[in-house]
Amino acid sequence: MLAPVTRPEPPWQGDERLMLTAWLDYERATLLRKCEQLDGDALVRRDVPPSTLSLLGIVRHMALVEWSWFVRVFKGDKEPEPIDTSDDRDADFNDLDPARAMDDIEVFQRQCDVSRSIVADAGSFDDMAASTRRHVSLRWIMIHMIEEYARHNGHADLLRERVDGAVGE
Repeated sequence: MLAPVTRPEPPWQGDERLMLTAWLDYERATLLRKCEQLDGDALVRRDVPPSTLSLLGIVRHMALVEWSWFVRVFKGDKEPEPIDTSDDRDADFNDLDPARAMDDIEVFQRQCDVSRSIVADAGSFDDMAASTRRHVSLRWIMIHMIEEYARHNGHADLLRERVDGAVGE
């Protein structure tokens, strides 16, 4: 069971680096907050048919998204993905095991730490991705990641409410 999550409040003012990193961390913590105090069985529930989304599926998906944008695209590293999708492209959503839920959350948290380190080491948000497939700046990646979390956190709101009635930010 995930312990209560402390979510950092973004500052009201600051430079671009402070604001974008703070808002991204806020969104990351919001996703974890939707999972707090739930056991593995609750985290894998798919309660909004016909969708097969679950809270744990979203967490696993976001671990993969963090890896994809920061490690693979921005840094251009060939590190293996944190969620093996070689046999099933949607394994992040499909390969769910209640007994492994806390391990999956730890994978997500470690991947977020890797992403934070990559951003901290970057010279500027104008730095371009190393990937030749995606010619985007770090600024674009940061904004996209905030958008990606905000969208999935909306899904997580609905899923959490179906699990135990909990609502809120």
